[in-house]
Amino acid sequence: MSFAARRRRSLPISLPILLLLSSTLLAAGCGERPATSAKPASTPGAATAAPARPDDADRIRHWQRQGYGMFVHWGLYSQLGGVWNGKPVTRGYSEQIQSWANISHADYAKVASGFAAPKFDADAICGLARDAGARYVVVTSKHHDGFAMFDTASTDYDIVDRTPFGKDPIKLIAEACRARGLGLGIYFSLVDWHAGHPFDPDNGNPIPASMEPLIERQVTELMTNYGPITEVWFDMSTPTPAQSRRFAGIVRRLQPAAVINGRIWNNAGDFVTLGDNEAPPPTMQPPFEVPASIYHATWGYRSWQRREDVPGKVRELVNGLVQARAAGGNYLLNIGPMGDGAVVPFEAEVLRGIGQWLQRHAHVALDARPSGLPPQTWGSTLADDKALYLFVRDWRGGRLVVNGLAGDPRAVRIDGDDAAAPLAWRRENDALVIDLPAQAPDRVLPVVRIETQGPLRIVPPDAIAVPASGAATLAQSAWHPGTSFAFGSGYRSQRSTTVSLRAALLPERAEDAVWLRFTGAKAPAGQRYRIRVGAQERVIAAEALGTQALGPFALPDARAGATPVTITLATPDYPARDLELRFDAVRVSPRAEASP
Repeated sequence: MSFAARRRRSLPISLPILLLLSSTLLAAGCGERPATSAKPASTPGAATAAPARPDDADRIRHWQRQGYGMFVHWGLYSQLGGVWNGKPVTRGYSEQIQSWANISHADYAKVASGFAAPKFDADAICGLARDAGARYVVVTSKHHDGFAMFDTASTDYDIVDRTPFGKDPIKLIAEACRARGLGLGIYFSLVDWHAGHPFDPDNGNPIPASMEPLIERQVTELMTNYGPITEVWFDMSTPTPAQSRRFAGIVRRLQPAAVINGRIWNNAGDFVTLGDNEAPPPTMQPPFEVPASIYHATWGYRSWQRREDVPGKVRELVNGLVQARAAGGNYLLNIGPMGDGAVVPFEAEVLRGIGQWLQRHAHVALDARPSGLPPQTWGSTLADDKALYLFVRDWRGGRLVVNGLAGDPRAVRIDGDDAAAPLAWRRENDALVIDLPAQAPDRVLPVVRIETQGPLRIVPPDAIAVPASGAATLAQSAWHPGTSFAFGSGYRSQRSTTVSLRAALLPERAEDAVWLRFTGAKAPAGQRYRIRVGAQERVIAAEALGTQALGPFALPDARAGATPVTITLATPDYPARDLELRFDAVRVSPRAEASP
């Protein structure tokens, strides 16, 4: 069907659709008119029956195991490439050029007539994701400009009806993802300038009731027509709590295996989305995702962006990936294809460089887990059942001190070069000292592999000694907070929360049974807490914290390393929920009575 024929397509309109279109017209308030005829609903085609609803913890763990995704920002803004009326628009992100250049709705809509994208290749995009080592792809279905990059029956302001390209790129990418074993994620902006939101530099627009049917219909289409969805990435606006729950509810009902990001707001999501290109704070706790762009100044294509130093950019982004993974988070790295659909060659080269580094190190940055070691000044650490991995960002040669690692390794090697001789090492109290060669063995990010003999023996420098009497006190200062971010309505409502407390016990001898008792405890009535001592756990009500000894717990002796003690909420209703727990100390006693 020709471009002109597609635009002339018209069908009878039912009363519910008329009501929807009327509300959209009222919300638009601009010269560009919404569709005056409804399109037939998109054919489900590749849509599959929604899987049985998994346990929330299992669903999030599955997403966390994927670890690393590729973000794709592609839309009408890509055709402009950060330029309007022949001049670079230097303010703001280029995908928001309509706002920053104050382009009228009518003028912006005209861009669609030239959007042919002859070089768009979903197979090539998903092939690049695989080459980069990514395990899922998140693609923009609609950005703040309101132009739908999918076949929608809610409006004709979409790529199928308004452009000579005339195809549904979400469908094409979904098929390519499935063919390569990649998860599919959907980005969806809650800000919609075409539907009536005014330009706001903060993109903090509230959602009027008149816009709700459009959002609900488009989210329903996206959750219905493209097969299984891994992640749904909402963005910006300031919805009410009821709106956040309602939009999230559509995803829960139609894609129960999908995770929802925190920018659905009002703590209705499954994980925290950190700020754009924000490194996780040292105390940050999962689940979270770091959204990263190759250049921080933009996510959409920018034709005049200066691109140079591929090796340096690969190093920078690999370090960001490892930093996120070492903190237990996911990493989502963006590309911004050009208006013709082609991937920027520089970006493709950078992503392939990341994939080559991952391959050299057998993808341990994705498959290993946070090590539990204290922070190290020289870089990051991850571990699996066979080894501890040191990602040495600051390679100086000579002496490398691994603080808190108190056990003897089986061997210490340069990862990725098993033919090289093992590295010399020695013990210094509760630290391991490794002799590094002068030359870094990997120009991107060298990795040292410590082959372990059983579980890691970790002794944090501030572990609390438990003498032979079995009695000790964990003062408030001995507890380290694990933090997250909770949100109200919108980006500026962020607040830091304490979601866990962690201390460590180092017994002089093994204890078959010890009890814990809180002193001066204050917590909300009805709240329940999970106390873990090593692999053992107990759940206690807030009301019992000050009156009931908790136990018994077994403690191995110091030869096994320190025993971690962790406090979390038993059943938080959202991941960033604050403990709201205060206490003076926790006493450790070999008896269940009140005082050790």
